[in-house]
Amino acid sequence: MFRMTLTPKHALLGLLALALTAPAVKAQQTALPLWPHGTPEPALNTNLERDVTKDSDALISGHRSVRLTDVSVPTLTVYSPPADKNTHTAALVFPGGGYMRLAWTGEGTDTCDWLTSSGITCLLIKYRVPQPPGLAGHYPADPADLEDAQQAMRLARAHAAEWHIDPAHIGVIGFSAGANLAVLLSTHPDDAHIKSTPATRDVPRIASEPSGGIKLTGTLDANPNFAIIVYPAYLATPPENTTLDPTYAPNKFTPPTFLIQAEDDKSYGFNAPIYYQALAAAHIPAELHMYPTGGHGFGIHPPNKPEEHWTRLADAWLRSIDMLPPRDQPHPQPTAQHVLPSGTMPAPCPPPSTTPPAGRPNTGQPNNPADPPCFQ
Repeated sequence: MFRMTLTPKHALLGLLALALTAPAVKAQQTALPLWPHGTPEPALNTNLERDVTKDSDALISGHRSVRLTDVSVPTLTVYSPPADKNTHTAALVFPGGGYMRLAWTGEGTDTCDWLTSSGITCLLIKYRVPQPPGLAGHYPADPADLEDAQQAMRLARAHAAEWHIDPAHIGVIGFSAGANLAVLLSTHPDDAHIKSTPATRDVPRIASEPSGGIKLTGTLDANPNFAIIVYPAYLATPPENTTLDPTYAPNKFTPPTFLIQAEDDKSYGFNAPIYYQALAAAHIPAELHMYPTGGHGFGIHPPNKPEEHWTRLADAWLRSIDMLPPRDQPHPQPTAQHVLPSGTMPAPCPPPSTTPPAGRPNTGQPNNPADPPCFQ
């Protein structure tokens, strides 16, 4: 396999290319790896990250979305709103793609455009896809997706002051498979699957038990404060698909939730109503919006469709649960009295020289000798 070693000079040129080819999001961008010392499990996918967009792909929000696959180096990219609009609320964003690929622009950077325009910091997550052959494609057969989601939330809280966000106002937004992952994080923020690997250095509050096992001792650091679930997939139990898979049953961790789905979503149209019923039975505040059209994968602003402006409803809902200030009030300051569980995150590393620009394939491999020591 061809490998390219990037020198510091090449890394500088790569950052310049990133600035010149950045997506339409008009916000500050900061990227960092979720696992500076390597993912908890060895990478089983040795292919380079690539863009697999085809002319035959369905449109998302009226345009062709960049679709990434073979992601083995997961990252978090920060899109900050203008300082004078910052509400100090943030959201992790999980694009969909069937756990095989990521709809990076149609459900990723487009979402960041909406969030930053509303004064919300967008934390766009590139999680590992696809899962290794022979597995069911996602949790619980393989914990990689949940591990990435948990770690992204931990990083968000660890960097809250630096990114000017309130650690008690960090939610999650997901689409399709990404919505499945958002529900998973909403119900399993305390699951511990991190093995005794170098990745343990990147997780705060991990302690060895007398048995030799590894567990998280701070369980709330990965818990979202709200969830926006857009046309979720894989929540119902096959083949009948009339009941919620017990994996996703709401519990004490599940935050207030906003759901949206189209009635003509032939594959997954039952997922949002079934999850809403479970939320109501568990007395968890929830709001469900069903549209007659839209199908699956309509994105943020599908042109000339009834659901074209669903983000306005989401904005109003966020204000109703006090995650955004009322329109006639100034933006709040971060909650000063909020204290995270004990423990600290390691100092953040700059992104490795092999991290590609958004929507572009990797041209190298992780653990590059030219990278800073925390990547080696």
